[in-house]
Amino acid sequence: MMVKREDLDAAVRAGVLNPLELDALFAFLRQRAAQSPSADAARFSGTHILYYLGGMLAIGAASLFATLAVEALGMGALLALSLLYAGMAMWVAATLERKGFGIPAGIFATLAVALVPLAVFALQHVLGFWADGPRAAHYRDFHRYIDWRWLVMELATLAAGAALLRRFRYPFLVMPIAVTLWYMGMDIVPALVLQAGEGAAWSSGAGSEAIWELRKVISLVFGLVMLLVAFFVDLRARHSKDYAFWLYLFGLLTFCGALSMMGSGRLAGKLVYLAVHFVLVFIGAVLARRVFAVFGGIGIAAVLTDLSWHLFKNSFGFVLVLTVLGFALIALGLWWSKHEAAMSARLRAVLPADLRELLQARHA
Repeated sequence: MMVKREDLDAAVRAGVLNPLELDALFAFLRQRAAQSPSADAARFSGTHILYYLGGMLAIGAASLFATLAVEALGMGALLALSLLYAGMAMWVAATLERKGFGIPAGIFATLAVALVPLAVFALQHVLGFWADGPRAAHYRDFHRYIDWRWLVMELATLAAGAALLRRFRYPFLVMPIAVTLWYMGMDIVPALVLQAGEGAAWSSGAGSEAIWELRKVISLVFGLVMLLVAFFVDLRARHSKDYAFWLYLFGLLTFCGALSMMGSGRLAGKLVYLAVHFVLVFIGAVLARRVFAVFGGIGIAAVLTDLSWHLFKNSFGFVLVLTVLGFALIALGLWWSKHEAAMSARLRAVLPADLRELLQARHA
């Protein structure tokens, strides 16, 4: 909750606060807000945009840095340089944290995590791990191709991310962890296929239809697990910073992506897909998470567009139905705005205490 000077003046006029204590209380609150770790994150200024833009450019440059290092010096030098680069990033992060620059400290810590798969990639080559790998000439292939061998890099990145998150505790550090989990959801299928004795077929690109179906199902389940983990993190961090955002984002990306590829083209499947995305919008409204509403809205728009193009092409009836549905949703929104407080109070009354606190914190 943000308290302004006008709020304190109103409290004085209402007789709640002693006017002699007003200035001292306001000075104390200002000082406390300035010292709070979340105070810097509450504002998104031009300075912060430069912070994040610079951090993303530094992280993105890792792939180019890897390519140039390999071409010039080889994998051994890439391993040494990436470790040195990561060590410097952690040192800068610790220095900035001591000086009170929370956001750039978190960005440099994130850079260190992003360099972990690069270091592991180079180490794998030095040890001969990729001797028979068909797609390991460049580190950028990690972002382009799916292969079970990347799992070692991903597990190391998760371990490093968890360790640095425990040390620095900045929400932006969850971003590389979430991206790694997203990649792992795709790479875990080749690992399972290899264990089943079909690795050659996968590596040659001749994967069967059963393998493709397995990949979609595992990705769907993996996305649901990520969303459940994000919800658990959200509950645990309900009174502090928002550590769950990136997990929600990539969990939804994994889940919705797999769900979109599982359609058979039949009307029943499209209606189920539509219902699932309406549920996502509802969850977004309940949890005060716009990312659910965004993914749900995109899915709803995709289904309606597909129906209008394939089933109801040139049909005035479908246009009428969509128009009525749109007006009905607007009317529902107006009704909800009038009864939201009462409905929310009834809903929260039957929820566990932890979930009630989460909803109150996020809506506040």
